[in-house]
Amino acid sequence: VQLAESGGGLVQAGGSLRLSCVLSGDIFSNYALGWFRQAPGKEREEVAVVSWTDDTTDYADSVKGRCTISRDNAKSTVYLQMDNLEPEDTAVYYCAADRKIAAMFLIDHIDHWGRGILVTVSS
Repeated sequence: VQLAESGGGLVQAGGSLRLSCVLSGDIFSNYALGWFRQAPGKEREEVAVVSWTDDTTDYADSVKGRCTISRDNAKSTVYLQMDNLEPEDTAVYYCAADRKIAAMFLIDHIDHWGRGILVTVSS
């Protein structure tokens, strides 16, 4: 399984970005998916998780109301729409996939990771 993120970059505070991640090498609908991030000097943390069928989502408290995770099984793509971005959102964002949604809440147990993409929010 390979995961390829895109859509990162530099944005001013209050702006928006949409991250995309394409999964290849297996059947997309078999996987729960998530976005995680790691800021300099900090541990990797969950941003948002979505189940196989898009009917169950979970968000970190820090992004609730500002981020939306969604998936398009026909395109093998998961998205993270981020609005009203804050400088504290600056981090490398990683796409992740696992056949077991429970693993998405145990970072060390997640099977597949993308390489990460940088999001920088300027004040």
